[in-house]
Amino acid sequence: MRAKTLGYSPADLRGFREVQRLSYECAESVAARLQPGVTEREAARMQREWLRERGVRDWFHLPFAWFGDRTAFTGFKIPLQFFPTDRALEPGMAFVLDMAPIHQGFTSDIGYSGCLGPNPVHERLMSDLRAHRELILREVRERRPLREIYEDVDRLMARQGYANRHRAYPFGVIAHKVDRVSDRRWSPTVFGFGTNALRGLAKDALHGHREGWSPLWSPYRFSHHPPEPGLWAVEPHLGFRGTGAKFEEILVVTDSRDPEESAFWLDDDLPHVRRWQEQEEAQTA
Repeated sequence: MRAKTLGYSPADLRGFREVQRLSYECAESVAARLQPGVTEREAARMQREWLRERGVRDWFHLPFAWFGDRTAFTGFKIPLQFFPTDRALEPGMAFVLDMAPIHQGFTSDIGYSGCLGPNPVHERLMSDLRAHRELILREVRERRPLREIYEDVDRLMARQGYANRHRAYPFGVIAHKVDRVSDRRWSPTVFGFGTNALRGLAKDALHGHREGWSPLWSPYRFSHHPPEPGLWAVEPHLGFRGTGAKFEEILVVTDSRDPEESAFWLDDDLPHVRRWQEQEEAQTA
């Protein structure tokens, strides 16, 4: 039922789910190997190598890694500052791993937040991200304009006492559409982004412009439209006093009139979701 409203088969959705799970498996594997002195560049290379060993040859974008206050994009003014640096990881320091591999034509884009040892600020940020995942799903099901949902996410962050750090991304996006692409053994990248996927996004942008929607979910006028059916990589990003945390995962939007079928997260068996479930179980035990 869900797949018919999307134009995707159940096998298609399974393909997107598998590459998203592969990405999170990579993030957890690399996170377990991080130790003091490892640099952002080394962490990004560890992600690339892990994924290439498992058959990844194409990318929406190459892996990123941000450590310390760079997880909150402190002082970021130009796009080049997003690329990995020689910043070294230290005990108690927060980190974010972000990767967008394409495997067998299916695109993923994920963000994984962690810290090297105890960090109470990071723990609180991760717990408070749960409310954003719930708000986004609820309001997409209500068919609220994307721009208004973005503003509601902003207001929730302000009530929680945090700064909106996804606003620092190009166009201030909280999400963008992803899709299937031609399965290729290798695709060149430009400024870290795969040309194969960028062509698809540009095609979506042109098509959407003609029909009054955008593949970018931003705070600007071009995102003032109801959620467009398709797959959206969503990444609310919180910041507080030099520490940032986020998740990124695929939200499926359909044209169904059934609220539960109109939008749903592609997968609920992900690290941040399991974390919240474990916290809830501990509180009720």
